[in-house]
Amino acid sequence: MNWLEALISGIIQGLTEFLPVSSSGHLMIAGTLFGLSGEENLTFAIVVHAATVLSTICVLWKEVAVLFRGLFSFRWNVETQMVCKILLSMIPVGIVGVLLRDYVEALFGSGLLLVGIMLFVTALLLFFASYAKAGRKETISFRDALVTGIAQACAVLPGLSRSGATIATGIMLGNRKEDVAKFSFLMVIIPVLGEAILDLLKGNFSAEASGISPLTLITGFLAAFISGAVACRWMIRLVSKGKLIYFAYYCIAAGLFAVIYTFLI
Repeated sequence: MNWLEALISGIIQGLTEFLPVSSSGHLMIAGTLFGLSGEENLTFAIVVHAATVLSTICVLWKEVAVLFRGLFSFRWNVETQMVCKILLSMIPVGIVGVLLRDYVEALFGSGLLLVGIMLFVTALLLFFASYAKAGRKETISFRDALVTGIAQACAVLPGLSRSGATIATGIMLGNRKEDVAKFSFLMVIIPVLGEAILDLLKGNFSAEASGISPLTLITGFLAAFISGAVACRWMIRLVSKGKLIYFAYYCIAAGLFAVIYTFLI
């Protein structure tokens, strides 16, 4: 991987992590087109995922700060309840990560056919969310947090958008769109950071073994961080205005590309 490929892949990761079009699916498509090996893909994926988590924290730093202040007041207030809801939403993906990690990682080497199919599923979810009635719930309930967490766990499949699945689920459960978007982005911070830390502890992250130069990794990191920050802000506004239908059309087009590429190449 050279610096230009890292720049393009970093921008793709930053945009698609927040836009409901599947970052994992697009990274697999980019990796296939660029001819990256498994080790290169894994190392680069860890770096750019860490970058997008940091961009989430930077964009939502006010919300994060409020949650921490409320939590450390040691009262059962709105902020403490929200932290508990975020932790509850992490349980399903945690179970998948512990029990099915090897199986999920194997799926990422299964080619683009699965990516294409899951992009079609993402499009279907976005269609349902686009025509759902406007939510009236004042706050996301514990039940809704758990159901949204299950949607996040299902989105470990390459091509099934995490943000698309969680936002669509939250909207269809009757929650307000802006609340759903922010909750979707907050609930992913700890799982992604936790996965990156586990990869570091297990030695899965190795810039030397991957053959990627430090400059290339830094380029990918910065590209993912900057594009992620832009996409995060943009996505919150788009969800609030209910403009998910356009992403459904895009997922159909991307899914068709992945399926056609599988059978032609």
